[in-house]
Amino acid sequence: MEKFAVIVAGGSGLRMGTDTPKQFLLLNGKPVLWHTLNKFLNAYEDLKCILVLPQEYIAKGEEIKEMFKVDANRIRITIGGATRFHSVKNGLKLVDENAIVFVHDGVRCLVEDIVIKRCYEQAVAIGSAIPAVAATDSTRIVDGVNNKVADRNNIRFIQTPQTFQANLLLEAFKQDFNDGFTDEATVVEAMGKPVFLCDGDYNNIKITRPIDLLVAESILASGK
Repeated sequence: MEKFAVIVAGGSGLRMGTDTPKQFLLLNGKPVLWHTLNKFLNAYEDLKCILVLPQEYIAKGEEIKEMFKVDANRIRITIGGATRFHSVKNGLKLVDENAIVFVHDGVRCLVEDIVIKRCYEQAVAIGSAIPAVAATDSTRIVDGVNNKVADRNNIRFIQTPQTFQANLLLEAFKQDFNDGFTDEATVVEAMGKPVFLCDGDYNNIKITRPIDLLVAESILASGK
């Protein structure tokens, strides 16, 4: 079955405190986005990456693409939209229906081969695979000025790549956008279809703040 990774990289550098979008910051001498692409390209030799970028960073994306000595068709670049939903929808225009699609945050550059393959195998078997990890801290639900404790045993933190059979995801993205669409799982659920979790990885962090780059450097240095 064909494999596509729609890698969404539309973030800004606001929380990083830099003018450079976080996906282009250097990690061990290479852009964060290079590390992300490298993970997927190495996971499966027949996997194709679709890189979704803001219009003003297409040229930057082309520079990163040129860093890879792979067939040009394995990395395609398209323009993002106003929201994550619209960016993913644009990426999906380049996906074949008879395929498995990974949708991944461009700044989750530490995703491991084992997670990518676990997601693929589960999506083939039952339609979807949403990587998640259990909460490790005490958690509370806030309701206005009130709050109450939540059972952390029932809480999962959602990661990417959110992985689906392409026909399911393509159908889901025919829906009109609404503010409840926080990720691809919520889009599929809005169509009335269930989504299925699988084990994620605590090292599969999202580079958002300066401390995350330091953590990522440490993880890469440890080889884990």
